[in-house]
Amino acid sequence: MTSLVFITGASSGIGQALALRYYREGARLALVARRTAEVERWAAEQQLDPARFAVYGADVADLDAMARIGRDCIERQGVPDVVIANAGISIGMDTTEFSDLAVMQRTFATNNVGLAATFHPFVAAMNARRSGTLVGIASVAAIRGLPGHGAYCASKSAVVAYCESLRGECRPHGVRVVTLLPGYIDTPLTRGNRYSMPFLMPVERFADEAVRAIKAQVSYRVIPWQMGVLAKVLRLLPNALYDRLLSKRARKKRATE
Repeated sequence: MTSLVFITGASSGIGQALALRYYREGARLALVARRTAEVERWAAEQQLDPARFAVYGADVADLDAMARIGRDCIERQGVPDVVIANAGISIGMDTTEFSDLAVMQRTFATNNVGLAATFHPFVAAMNARRSGTLVGIASVAAIRGLPGHGAYCASKSAVVAYCESLRGECRPHGVRVVTLLPGYIDTPLTRGNRYSMPFLMPVERFADEAVRAIKAQVSYRVIPWQMGVLAKVLRLLPNALYDRLLSKRARKKRATE
């Protein structure tokens, strides 16, 4: 039987590009999104074979819904070979604003709890089968905090640490965990940014490189590699210098802007 790839955040951007890349390789797809109509419309535009994909509607932060979808996927399509926890949000934050604490709460609910909820229904079955790959989509923003991006940077740092923990838990069972850190990728999530985005990469090219990394079962990779080098350089800068360099950088739009 052809491989099954389960992807959250499949209604646009990276999730959609990964879905198309895997489909063209012959995989079957389990696609999760809040906006299922968008996924169905996209699938029709791409002329995907209805026998090779299923669409599931849920917000990844809804734990009960994700558990139900996981069970449904296993019953309808089988245990996935690859699970990609891609769904995520990025909203600017100002800690002086009380309302932005709710933004942070929502960001962690989606980017972190939602990621664990995506993996949860399949880990035991993959362990028992002794095969499978769990993919966490983090961000290069995990490497160093950016002013105005507190919620997003913190959540993506947590993705890296969580996936590292999970990797150690799953490895004895033959299940691999891959952590991918996108740099600036041309998607609806980044098009509203009001600051420069070095090494901006087309989403289709990102999908190509991401799938190669997943197949190679690398434990951790920044894409594009140039952004990884830049992030490492920034990580090495003394705090005082880093703070001065970033203090005047434009910030991510907040929910009220």
